[in-house]
Amino acid sequence: MSARAAIIVTGTEVLTGRVADANGPWVAQRLFALGVDLAHIDVVGDRPEDIEAALAFLAGGGMDLVITTGGLGPTADDLTAEVVGRFQGREPVLDTALEARIAEILRGIADRWPGLDRAALDAGTRKQAVVPRGAEVLEPVGTAPGLVVAPAAGAGPTVVVLPGPPRELRGMWPAAEASAGFRAAVAGATTYREAELRMFGIPESEIAETLRRAEGAGVDLGALEVTTCLRRGEVEVVTRYEPAAQAAYDAFAGVVRERHAGTLFSEDGSSVEQVVARRLTERGWTIATAESCTAGLLAARLTELPGSSAYVAGGVVVYSDAAKTALAGVDPELIAAHGAVSPEVALALAEGALARLGADVGVGITGIAGPGGGTPDKPVGLVCFCVAARDGRRLALREQIPGGRADVRDRSTTVALHLVRRLLAGAGDRAPA
Repeated sequence: MSARAAIIVTGTEVLTGRVADANGPWVAQRLFALGVDLAHIDVVGDRPEDIEAALAFLAGGGMDLVITTGGLGPTADDLTAEVVGRFQGREPVLDTALEARIAEILRGIADRWPGLDRAALDAGTRKQAVVPRGAEVLEPVGTAPGLVVAPAAGAGPTVVVLPGPPRELRGMWPAAEASAGFRAAVAGATTYREAELRMFGIPESEIAETLRRAEGAGVDLGALEVTTCLRRGEVEVVTRYEPAAQAAYDAFAGVVRERHAGTLFSEDGSSVEQVVARRLTERGWTIATAESCTAGLLAARLTELPGSSAYVAGGVVVYSDAAKTALAGVDPELIAAHGAVSPEVALALAEGALARLGADVGVGITGIAGPGGGTPDKPVGLVCFCVAARDGRRLALREQIPGGRADVRDRSTTVALHLVRRLLAGAGDRAPA
């Protein structure tokens, strides 16, 4: 079995949701790249007894390595170093050389703020320089040093103590990874491979049936760690395995490929944006958007990738009927006859994007994202899509999307991208001449 690790994210601000944790997922990715098996990510407040309880639980679970983030500042609630030292059986000592290095870092800050309480600044510096005896010190990236603390006696995990600000943690990571204590703790690391399959247009429950069929066909699923996630209307199937299980994964992927041939759009983990970008680039085509309820979010997703200026011609956001007419060329009589949220107007928006922005593919989206504004015939969540190609092909869809405004907008951009993907793959009906 591989070396096992856990992450403790400390901070009452994270625990209460005022600050979103960016450190846990980032460290998790680094550990995976090293072949370390991550078992836990725990979030605890700035209470010594809770931090110590988390350490005890993880040590009892046989972790080789525990990484903590946060709690290394100069204030009274920053207690991680003290708690970790006590847990590892190491007394706190003042590292005077470290104190001098931190003081030098703070000198520039103090010079810019002449009114600072120097005594308080010195006290904070001294606090940050008190470290568990025998710990490896990781040089500060901000003002807080990191620590690598092995147990003073007996078995137990090595604890790597890192700062909370993501910039400082990421800057310190190479030194943490290179430290003697870290390397010894993960000496049993293995190699992992990870593969991702993406599908659109099926419920997540279908994958449960696919797993049953794969097992029935003799696929060794015990050698694979398969996880599924429904996100943005897409089903993501991520499989982690060791190199010796490659044949098992290939067999599993074959079952997925056969059973979901109509919905599997990515076998290498590529997002739908990446698939669309590749196909546009291969054809030398450009794309333009005319969006109403999605507020330009589709254009934003299309421009997220490097080199998007080569295939994105532009886009317009048109909420009012007057804007639809002036900017996207929608006939006002069409709006009067069918309503702004209608398949007819979605088609006119797509064709307007084609004509006004000189693109090869135009996308029109109009809907009611809410809250409010719906009717019994056209409730909140109704969205009409159309994708039009300069060669005359068209794809249209009318869909009722559940959720609040953010859900409707986000899901609508995904639906639109998959319509574009299908059009670029050759789907679509020819518009009448």
